[in-house]
Amino acid sequence: MSKSTDKRHYAPATDRNRDAILNILLQVLPPVGTVLEISSGTGQHAVYFAPRLAPRRWLPSDPNPVARESIEAWRELEPAENLYPAIALDASDSVWSIERSELPEALLTTDFQRETISAIVNINMIHIAPWSACLGLMDGARRLLPPNGILYLYGPFKQNGQHTAPSNEAFEQSLQMQNPEWGVHDLDEVVAIAQAQELSLLNIYEMPANNLSVVFRACAVE
Repeated sequence: MSKSTDKRHYAPATDRNRDAILNILLQVLPPVGTVLEISSGTGQHAVYFAPRLAPRRWLPSDPNPVARESIEAWRELEPAENLYPAIALDASDSVWSIERSELPEALLTTDFQRETISAIVNINMIHIAPWSACLGLMDGARRLLPPNGILYLYGPFKQNGQHTAPSNEAFEQSLQMQNPEWGVHDLDEVVAIAQAQELSLLNIYEMPANNLSVVFRACAVE
């Protein structure tokens, strides 16, 4: 792939946080099934995690066609048998594309009832998206995850209404200058939304650079 045709995007933070995130995913993800990544961005996490999390399968997604091109360019350069092509998916939609079977041609023969989506992973999205994206993420997790399925979130959060570090406060100010609908959310509020969608808080892990890994589990059917 020549530089002139290389559609890969690169986020330096991905290389810094990927091993810390992988360590948590190895602990909390179900041992089999498909992991649906919401808002995959550049695709760097997808190509790094997929081979290291086999035999689980990894399904990247993003609503932005430029991001999906980047994901596919990374996938072409670093292929993995258990890494699916990226799909178009907007977390804020009331019904997700995967539920409507609006999939790339390469995925049309995939039976996601058999290849169960056992987990949903969302890294660094809800603070750079409208609140509707967080609401949609929780609602989608309720609809798609099986009993005991996992929802994993990573990013900065306020706790008890306060920023956990001055750098996070400055980060939120820069986000809201870009879009007043963006911002660092309070963890208690996010947990309350999840619990309303029958997702129970399983664990919180402190991560580098004042981020958190927040893990929810879909409630088992009694």
